[in-house]
Amino acid sequence: MDDYHSPQTIIVANWKMYKTQRGAIEFFDNLLPLIKKKENPVVVCPPATLLPIVSSKYADRGLFFGAQNIHWVTEGAYTGEISAEQATDAGAHFVICGHSERRHYFEESNEMVSHKVAAALNQGLRPILCIGETLEEREAGDALEVLRQDLFASLATIEPTTNIVIAYEPVWAIGTGKVASPADAEDAIGFIRIQLRELWGKLADEVSILYGGSVKPENIVELMACPNINGALVGGASLKAESFAAIVNYNK
Repeated sequence: MDDYHSPQTIIVANWKMYKTQRGAIEFFDNLLPLIKKKENPVVVCPPATLLPIVSSKYADRGLFFGAQNIHWVTEGAYTGEISAEQATDAGAHFVICGHSERRHYFEESNEMVSHKVAAALNQGLRPILCIGETLEEREAGDALEVLRQDLFASLATIEPTTNIVIAYEPVWAIGTGKVASPADAEDAIGFIRIQLRELWGKLADEVSILYGGSVKPENIVELMACPNINGALVGGASLKAESFAAIVNYNK
């Protein structure tokens, strides 16, 4: 495959429902002097209320920004939702689709997630598709089947593209302080890549697949040493400039 491109290394901060304008500006003012120059994307996904503020203020500082969620309809009477076009207008380059908190707290189905991925791609956003198993599913021996089902169903209507990013986030490791061992994460992500090859052929080897779940400065080097892990989706450790900078600078 002469035109093969290795997957990008992408580090993504998911702030969830944290920070106000003052805290966000303080974060970036502290973060930027700490980050070494990066050739690969460093993405921050703040709450929607902060997205236009931080993207306009810091867009020329080598960072990318993302939305935490979108609706798949272009416009309409959907109180509280934002569309892919509105996210782009607010400065987003990426959007998280199907985060486990959306799936479990708000009962988002794979079908809904698939619609969101399609809407993002149609608008020129790079969707970060999240899949992962619960502790119960893992203990029952169903983890790989859950990953397969979520991947296939979420990409059911999506044409092969390297503009998508996939994040493996074991639900039991999100916000719990627990983290999948590098071997467990590598096994799961390697399995996801094999399944993606079944769907998309050799193009699957160019898709970035991230690990998410209690990523910290203490484990980022070991995680990133795994051949199939192309980056990280960072939650709690992305809220402090020092810890997020240490993750971004993991290989320095």
